[in-house]
Parts: sequence; structure tokens; C-alpha cells
Amino acid sequence: MEPVSTRLGRVLVVEDDPGIATQLVRGLTRAGYETGSVTTGAAALDWPVPDVVLLDLGLPDIDGVEVCRRLRACTDAAIIVVTARGEESDRVLALDEGADDYLIKPFGLAELLARIRAVLRRSRAHGNGSAQVLQHGQLTVDLRTHKVTVGGSAVAVTPKEFAILECLASDPGRVVSRQEMLERAWDEHWYGPTKVLDVHMAALRKKLGDPGLIETVYGHGFRLADPSETP
Repeated sequence: MEPVSTRLGRVLVVEDDPGIATQLVRGLTRAGYETGSVTTGAAALDWPVPDVVLLDLGLPDIDGVEVCRRLRACTDAAIIVVTARGEESDRVLALDEGADDYLIKPFGLAELLARIRAVLRRSRAHGNGSAQVLQHGQLTVDLRTHKVTVGGSAVAVTPKEFAILECLASDPGRVVSRQEMLERAWDEHWYGPTKVLDVHMAALRKKLGDPGLIETVYGHGFRLADPSETP
């Protein structure tokens, strides 16, 4: 495989199905990414650090979640899990072990490229060694450890609440629609009642100790308030 450019970034595909791996490498290379591919967890751990890792969970030597844990311990590379495992428990476990995103097979190349662009924007926007920490006023969201603090005090949040905060803190001030938040914090195929988001949002605001920190933009969604306008 001939890499076409490092302009967009380096992507490592960790996939033991040769058909899927070949398609991913071809599509990513055509899109402008320098792309490599390995079939085992051990090879992934030995690979030079890329910008993004596309990680299958069903590897022949090491479980993908363990690979994710080891990668996160030694690199700040963005990790996108790409797997057929669609159970919520699998998604929560992978995210808790340091994955930045989770994409369920089958998926389209356009969606994958959008996910890659998103994680790269987030990493580069918070560069200089702090790519895994989102800061907004007194609020700190640590993407590596999944810890949240307000004014230096730890706040215990659930995985769903953390995902909501990550959506908001990744681009402070931007209005995140209810649909986008449900797709990112729950599932892109979520068909349950949207009221569940309001329940989690109410609990999160209470835990943060400042109900005004997360603003409701009626008819549009939610955003983080300007720190200068909060107590």
C-alpha cells in the first residue's frame, strides 16, 4: 500500500477480516489518509503511533477492549471502535477503557470519515499535551479517565451523563441538537422516547451544582453557558 499523504493524518486499521480491512484501507487512502493495517492486537501495540486507530473488538489474539486499554495507557491517539458488537454493555466498556467513539458494523464510509474528522478536530483543538482534557470555565472533562470536576471538586457521573458532557464540552457554545446528543450518547439507531434525555440532563445539572451551566435553547437543543455569565 502506498500512502498518499500525511496531510489529513495517519490511520491504523486493526481488523482481522481481510475483506473489511482491504475496503477500509482503500477508502481511507482515497480520502487522503496515510493508512496502515494489522490483523492482531499485538501488532497494533507494536505499530508506530498513528493519529487514529480503527479498532475491531474481535481480534484473534487479544480482546479488543484490552487492546484499547493498553493503547490508551501509552498513546493519545484517537481510538474509534469498529465492531459488530452492538450491545450497550460493550459500548460502555470500550468507552470506559478509553475509546473516543464507537461505530457498529455495517456502516458507510461517509459516516466513518465524519467520525474520524470529528475525533481529529477534538484532538487538535486541545493540543499541546491536553488533547484528552476538555476545559470550560470551572468544568473539566477528562476524556482519558472519564473524570469530571467542577472547580476542582470531583463529580460522579454515569457513562450517559459523561457522554452528554463530552458532546457539549467538545465545542463549547455550539448548540447540540437533541437528536445529535441521543445518537452520540445512546445509539445512532435510538428509537426510544427522547424524554430520557431530559431525565439525564436534569440529573446532570443537579450533580454539577449549577443548573445554569447547561443552557436549554428551546426548539434547538443544549449548549454550555458562557463561563462569564455563570456564578
